[in-house]
Amino acid sequence: MKVLVTGAGALVGQGIIRSLMESSLSPVIVAADPSPLSAGLYWTRHRHLVPMASDPAYVQALENILDDERPDAIIPGTDFELLLFADNRARWERRFGTRVVVSDPNVVRIANDKYLTYCFFRDHGFATPDSCLPGDESALIERVGFPLVVKPRVGARSVGVVKVQTRIELARALATGDGLMIQECVATERAEYTAGTLTFEGRCEASIVMRRDLRDGNTYRAYVEAFPGLNLEVRHMAEALGSHGPTNFQFRLDAQGRAKVFEINGRFSGTTPFRMRAGFNEVEMVLRRILCGEPITQPAIRPMTILRHFTETVVPTGEELS
Repeated sequence: MKVLVTGAGALVGQGIIRSLMESSLSPVIVAADPSPLSAGLYWTRHRHLVPMASDPAYVQALENILDDERPDAIIPGTDFELLLFADNRARWERRFGTRVVVSDPNVVRIANDKYLTYCFFRDHGFATPDSCLPGDESALIERVGFPLVVKPRVGARSVGVVKVQTRIELARALATGDGLMIQECVATERAEYTAGTLTFEGRCEASIVMRRDLRDGNTYRAYVEAFPGLNLEVRHMAEALGSHGPTNFQFRLDAQGRAKVFEINGRFSGTTPFRMRAGFNEVEMVLRRILCGEPITQPAIRPMTILRHFTETVVPTGEELS
């Protein structure tokens, strides 16, 4: 089995590669990234440099890799590639005989745009942080008051997210640029969770929920428990969304204990290696299903606390890619 993972310099891509390295499938891993100094490129002998996903030359470069390597599956490791992968999924699967692990374009668009995420949950009857676009903030203030959160509709790792306490602070935050939205601030960071689901043909086949602590927009501590009610809730969300394969839901619990999702990632998550440690190797489960025809069975989740820390990849002088 051969698997191509893009984004070898990104937290998500590296987490996917690490899950493959510890998988019982023992696949040949092919890594790709635009930077020759991406750590994940040095974890395998099969590695390729590609243009940035925004570069018009990216698609042809990736297709050259697919033609050369002929991987059984390809997994995107960055947000920037998701829509491109979704748009090309059917064509690449026919042409190269590979399986592309990505949801359809509509799901990716909902997940990529946080205001569309809000609209999806609102329209499907799920609890969600009350939100609006600039121009409708007075009505939102009347409904939920302060504090509020101003954030980019498209973004990641909490970049550009501002918590405001007054109308003056709100006006100042909205004046910083376009493409913003305003959202109810739900609970505190101590009530924040991340969840992963695996969905195929309209049915969520497995899920995991972890409470988490954030640092610089990324999970650096996770607390794994069974959370049966929350797992049931995110499974309903994934099925309503129509995901294909992995989806990540990030939410906080309000005062009534309701899960209010503020972000969807239509891909594997930055906490994918955390889940692997808890007995939920979602990358392996997806590959076994789409390549081997094996059904996904919900694994038993081991309660634990997971602490993230830095480590090093050493590249001897002269062995850097170029």
